[in-house]
Amino acid sequence: MADQVELVLDAKTQLGEGAIWHSQKHVLYWVDIDAGLLHIYDPKTNRDRSLSTGQPVGTVVPRASGGVMVALRDGFAALNLETGAITPITNPESHLQNRFNDGKCDPAGRFWAGTMGKAGASLYRLDRDLTVRKMFDGVRTSNGIAWSLDLKTMYYIDTPTQEVAAFDYDHATGDIKNRRVAVKVPKENGHPDGSTLDAEGHLWVAHWDGWNVTCYDPGTGKALRTVKLPVSRVTSCAFGGPDLATLYITSARVGLDDAALASQPLAGGLFKVSVGVRGIPAPEFLG
Repeated sequence: MADQVELVLDAKTQLGEGAIWHSQKHVLYWVDIDAGLLHIYDPKTNRDRSLSTGQPVGTVVPRASGGVMVALRDGFAALNLETGAITPITNPESHLQNRFNDGKCDPAGRFWAGTMGKAGASLYRLDRDLTVRKMFDGVRTSNGIAWSLDLKTMYYIDTPTQEVAAFDYDHATGDIKNRRVAVKVPKENGHPDGSTLDAEGHLWVAHWDGWNVTCYDPGTGKALRTVKLPVSRVTSCAFGGPDLATLYITSARVGLDDAALASQPLAGGLFKVSVGVRGIPAPEFLG
């Protein structure tokens, strides 16, 4: 039986991304990268409000001290949700014509985000003391990132590689090593984009130009389940709701021609589906 995917918002975002559930506020944060908008969706009221960041915004994470952290075109910044004020933190690529893309906080409260662009991109870690460290370069399109339940492995997606990489992860220091392939994604399934981990340790990956989100066992690399969407450019996913049992999914319409948009009028929408498993609370930035 097919999964019952529901449209939450016919938002028509150009590049919806970065879905993350704030377990304390009970809202879903997500972004429209190209429009420079942070969206805040409240399922209790079914209302979505947006704040302008003034520039492309790659991702968002909640901040324990209040507000959120964002990865903008021009680097890491803090955003006050009440006033909309943005406080720049650091821009490690101020000398390049790149922009920040996807990212998340690790279980120790550090904010990881990577870049993309023609100049050669990298993955960065913003520590709790607000210092930034380049973790590695050679990246083309930095995307989904997640950590295993036992806090020993980090999963990472550089989209053009068509794979989910795994690293040994040191929870105490944030160091990573021993890169290897955890999942190889066939091109016919689309290109791996944003990701999230469920409470069983499985990885859910959104597939750009794949019309789907697929659940993988990162231990074996096998695809366990696929959720079909009515849109091709599926970009990110996050478990939310009071019991973390609802999978929210973002999408994009950027680059689609008129014929493609006519065949998928809900492109750029926000969707949800129940998949029978729960997620885990998203870590907050502790800096």
